[in-house]
Amino acid sequence: MSFAARNLSGMRRPTPDPAGPGQESVWDYPRPPRLERVHARVTIDFAAVTIVDTDDVVRVLETSHPPVYYLPAAAFVPGSLIPAAGSSFCEFKGAAEYFDVVRGTAVRERAAWGYPNPSPGYEELVGRVAVYAGGMDRCTVDGEVVVPQPGGFYGGWVTSNLAGPFKGVPGSMGW
Repeated sequence: MSFAARNLSGMRRPTPDPAGPGQESVWDYPRPPRLERVHARVTIDFAAVTIVDTDDVVRVLETSHPPVYYLPAAAFVPGSLIPAAGSSFCEFKGAAEYFDVVRGTAVRERAAWGYPNPSPGYEELVGRVAVYAGGMDRCTVDGEVVVPQPGGFYGGWVTSNLAGPFKGVPGSMGW
């Protein structure tokens, strides 16, 4: 990865990696983020059980980030999402609420989130939940096992059809 011109904050913006055949560059994604309904099957395994298997998928695309997949809360195995304390705020989507992901005695605290009252333009996220892939046994998109977005803070899912670099790698704070 090489670095190009400095952005308004004085940070260097990276040069996008070349996109191969059939790949999307995350640097072509918009800011503010765009919602996109996709025809894909998404599964999430946690504590040796598939807790969601759905083709009702909306992804959020934002510059420099791999997509975040939002799935219907109703598609999760009953009892696997438990409201958690705390919240956060996205300048675009609004106030997020968090969920612990639970299966038997296994718990991943604040491993999922949603926007119960999103900002205008993001209403399609109501009733949907995104999950940090890193805390799960396995997350797939159309059978491909995803890699969690680097850094731990962001919830994007990296698949082979994406070209980066991705926000979250060391040195990307100002991108």
